[in-house]
Amino acid sequence: MKIPDNTSPDPDSDAGLMSQVAEGNLAAFEQLLCRYQKPTWSLAYRFIGDPSEAEDIVQKAFMNIFEAAPRYRPSARFRTYLYQVVANLCRDHRAKKRPMFADASHVSDPAVSADELILENQRAAAIRSALDALPAKQRIVILLRHFEGLSYEEIARVMKTSVKAVDSLLQRARHSLQRILAEWK
Repeated sequence: MKIPDNTSPDPDSDAGLMSQVAEGNLAAFEQLLCRYQKPTWSLAYRFIGDPSEAEDIVQKAFMNIFEAAPRYRPSARFRTYLYQVVANLCRDHRAKKRPMFADASHVSDPAVSADELILENQRAAAIRSALDALPAKQRIVILLRHFEGLSYEEIARVMKTSVKAVDSLLQRARHSLQRILAEWK
């Protein structure tokens, strides 16, 4: 009687799919791509502010993930690992070129009046400007926490720092945003 191996990941889980990718399964890679392409593009777009550059970053991130698949060990959630790759690429991009924040979630409602739409556009521009004024680490921690919904622990893994440092970065970033946006009000 063969004892089942409970140490192998569920084949439909992210870790299971990465295991299959490591063995050359392109369909498994496509599943990961379908699961995470939109949220990673959204993160990159919010950080970079240019849709085509965000797409380039996401493509590079997935190529890096594909190439690293044989070395991948699921010590953290795959999403955390992927966001770490995207965040690093965004920071590298920012070091080469000063990007502008963009809000990928803003969609105008036809029931909204022109005055409300103008006010909303002004508010979004103020937020973009305030986020763009933040240092890169503060900016990425705000994006990961408030736009991507990552926990402090996940952010710490993405940024290769401690939970206490994430908390401190968030506090400083929020304080800076409040100060900058107080002028807008």
